[in-house]
Amino acid sequence: MLSRPASDGLRINKVGIWFAIFTFIVLLAATNTGNNGLYLVLALMGGALVVGHLAGAHNVRGLEVEVVPQPEIFANRLAVVQLKLRNRSRWWSRWWLLLQLSSGDFEADAGRAAVQATPSWTPLLPALGVEERQLEILMRRRGRLRLRSVRVASLFPFGLFNKSVRYGADLEFLVFPEVFAATARRSAQSGRSGDEASRKVGWGHDLHGLRPYRAGDDPRGIHWKQTARLGDLILKERENEENRRLSIIFDNGVGTLRTRGQKRRFERLVSEAATAALDYLGQGFEVALLTRQSHLRFATGAAQRLAILETLALIEPTEKSARPLETGQSSTAELRLTMDAALADGAQVGRGKSRGRRREVVA
Repeated sequence: MLSRPASDGLRINKVGIWFAIFTFIVLLAATNTGNNGLYLVLALMGGALVVGHLAGAHNVRGLEVEVVPQPEIFANRLAVVQLKLRNRSRWWSRWWLLLQLSSGDFEADAGRAAVQATPSWTPLLPALGVEERQLEILMRRRGRLRLRSVRVASLFPFGLFNKSVRYGADLEFLVFPEVFAATARRSAQSGRSGDEASRKVGWGHDLHGLRPYRAGDDPRGIHWKQTARLGDLILKERENEENRRLSIIFDNGVGTLRTRGQKRRFERLVSEAATAALDYLGQGFEVALLTRQSHLRFATGAAQRLAILETLALIEPTEKSARPLETGQSSTAELRLTMDAALADGAQVGRGKSRGRRREVVA
């Protein structure tokens, strides 16, 4: 909501520059010729500059600005911020208003906020009127941002000046990590026990089918009733079962990241973790997240989705530790994300390594 507006200065635009140049030319002509008509024109042009300044300053006063962000904002993905602009004046309308957001309107927990936003144009705001506008905004970095102000600019009445003020705001944005394009993968890890049948031959509980016994088959799978009935050895095949659980193990104990390449690799791993979590949660899996500071237990649904995104949005590198991260769930599929200190800054990131029921992503 609004606080006391602060002037953001007066900027002359391209039309105003040409108008000022033409005014100076008229001044020289009037001075050299002493023509009263030119002096009259000069007075009118000077009056237009003064009136433009005063009218523009009045046009951006007496307003209220309310900001309503969308529930989820991801880094490097266009989001929509809704602005409600209200005219508190009972008598005067407002004209030619421009609503703007920039990086300077935000404060970040670490480093400078990197924000791009498309301005929104309001040609007329009647007395006591309310206008709703939407700004497309692009956050370049994940993390917590605080919106401190919204800039309202005016080109009224002649379009010579861009007079703007900042209306204070106090709104917090939590920008989630960048999410890569969704993959069509399913859990590739299968085992002897799980949560649902995969309709493949394996070691589950449900019967897949019967077939004649062949050399090399496990004798424990012989169906003795059918063998006695038919007189030949019959083998029963069971359906494999998939474990619909995934542990995402993100080792953020990487020490201080000194180079830009190291920071990019770390952010890539954060995005890999967020992408995998959303992908598997969308398929109905129970997903757990383990980092050096937190452990989100297995869960599914919107609450788990939000908890994982919030954790990854705020995760930062910590001191290195020789102790490996372990979930203690040997039968659960795992996705490990680690930074390989031996890699050079220009090395390939996101390399996947499969080890049985584990998949490791090294940056």
